[in-house]
Amino acid sequence: MLLAAGLHWFDTIAAMTSLDLSQDIVALTAALVDIESVSGNEQIITDAIEDALKPVPWLELWRHQNSLVARTALGRDERVVIAGHVDTVPIHANLPSRDDGENIHGLGSCDMKGGVAIALALSSSLAEPVRDVTYVFYEAEEVEADRNGLTLISAVRPEILTADFAVLMEPSNAMVEAGCQGTMRVDVSTSGSRAHSARAWKGVNAIHAAGEVLTRLAAYEPRQPVIDGLRYHEGLSAVAIRGGVAGNVIPDACTVSINYRFAPDRSEAQAAEHMREVFSGLDVAVSDSAPGAMPGLHRPAAAAFLETVGGAAKPKFGWTDVSRFSSLGIPAVNYGPGNPELAHTQAEFVPHAHLRSCLEHMSAWLA
Repeated sequence: MLLAAGLHWFDTIAAMTSLDLSQDIVALTAALVDIESVSGNEQIITDAIEDALKPVPWLELWRHQNSLVARTALGRDERVVIAGHVDTVPIHANLPSRDDGENIHGLGSCDMKGGVAIALALSSSLAEPVRDVTYVFYEAEEVEADRNGLTLISAVRPEILTADFAVLMEPSNAMVEAGCQGTMRVDVSTSGSRAHSARAWKGVNAIHAAGEVLTRLAAYEPRQPVIDGLRYHEGLSAVAIRGGVAGNVIPDACTVSINYRFAPDRSEAQAAEHMREVFSGLDVAVSDSAPGAMPGLHRPAAAAFLETVGGAAKPKFGWTDVSRFSSLGIPAVNYGPGNPELAHTQAEFVPHAHLRSCLEHMSAWLA
């Protein structure tokens, strides 16, 4: 019976082609959660969003694959971007949505269909915002960077993302988290020579040599730079170790994978150079990297945003797509409903109070 009910529900969702943007923000969030949109399967939800926004007379729409951009063109002195991704991580027995009276539970409720619902409510209700707004609903944030909707848009039409400031509506406990850390993975390798473990002295053990890598990690003192009044905390951590041939062989190679979370005042090139300094004399290779994003809280639009939202901004400990806006020269913050620690968990939810608070503050800022 449960299986049959589940199949019936998925058939119903697949047939869904419309969203009611006039409904309460809580109900709109639940409706978005109920449209399954695991990365790679965003067409249905993007179709629904596009169909819902087509009748809005003050918006210009442009679609690229399964990402949609909706813009006002009122000739305001400032333009801001409000962005949210429409995809989710895979289903984990957490659909359809469930409302317990205080929270909306379900896949993507926190990360980040609550934020998408707020952006949709704003775009469909604010005909005369005091700033021109570019709303971006994009695909494939939860997967490889080359599939990310913002990456694809900026490759074919970067000017459509031009703005003075951007708000990425990632979950942030309904508080402003400014900028983001950069992230880099490096492989630090040691070498030796193989031998039979019964005659270990005949070889050189590469895993033993990796002890020097761990010693340097243990002694490392992360920077805590203050940027725009925000104290960022860097981190350097071993996240994997690979080595060994067989249970009776002295290994001739070992690699320690290390994740460096660096403050946004360092470029990727500077971060890579720092890793080579920390592990000087060892074989260091960068395997993955993404830049951080400066907070930009001194910009007029950012200052006005903080004043309206209230409270003190916090630094973002982690990487988000604000980095992509930063690479385009657009300062950005994270601001959205939901606890980011619940993202990607089976039990994720978004509080009604966060949804209403964020919508109220964003409306006040724009209106």
